[in-house]
Amino acid sequence: MTESPDVQNLKKRITLLENQLMQAQRLTTLGELTSTTTHEFNNILMLIINHAKLGLRHKDEPSRTKALNQILTTANKASKITNTILAAARNRKKGFEPTNFAALVEDSLLLLERELNKYRITVEKSFADTLPEIMADGNQIVQVILNLLINARQAMPDGGRLLLKMSYDEENEMIDFIVRDFGCGISQEKLPRIFEPFYTTKQGPDDSGKGGTGLGLSSCKTIIEQHQGSIRVESTEGKGTAFTVKLPTIIRAKLVELQHCEPLTKGQHVLESRKPRK
Repeated sequence: MTESPDVQNLKKRITLLENQLMQAQRLTTLGELTSTTTHEFNNILMLIINHAKLGLRHKDEPSRTKALNQILTTANKASKITNTILAAARNRKKGFEPTNFAALVEDSLLLLERELNKYRITVEKSFADTLPEIMADGNQIVQVILNLLINARQAMPDGGRLLLKMSYDEENEMIDFIVRDFGCGISQEKLPRIFEPFYTTKQGPDDSGKGGTGLGLSSCKTIIEQHQGSIRVESTEGKGTAFTVKLPTIIRAKLVELQHCEPLTKGQHVLESRKPRK
């Protein structure tokens, strides 16, 4: 049955509004990062100034060499932060490109380093030695990673462990990325709606100004689906929450493109809630 012009126009408007919403969420994330990294840059400048003073105060060669090395290390960190922010702000051409998933996680952790330290979050990483590249829009995947990391941090207001695990599913040519916190968890009643637009389990933005809009996880789900991946959440109230993101490797993405085969994952999300153990 052929759709009427009105229905076609309505679908076009819905698509346009969805794209505008995604862009607004990306700019919101970028604004939050800019605020965070401004404080980080102030700390970096203070370190550079202090090491420069140290080098001027001590005339011996070893002390000056040590001070200069510290200045160089700190300046390189500042350069890395700047490049990461610029990459997130840059409008890349449409279409996906070979991308190092683990490197995007490292970049995201760098941007949130000060915030994670402030809230006493200890990051534990377990990445496989061999991780093929994925076909992705790097900016969009960074947005997903940042949302998941910030949510995990907010679930542990008194500090705690944040476990990040990345592995290679060679049989299915997928990269599995797990973000696991040991915070408050999500109740069984709220869990099924967690990916709905504008639904939030938070009372509003926290003291850092982040969260509470209900757009973060909804945008994550949309982005992952666009990458022919899937996102799953498992939560135990009082024990913590784990998000698992599965994205196709570059090999699988090319096979799908060349053979026009049906992707094994369709972006469906699996929800699981467990009652606290006694």
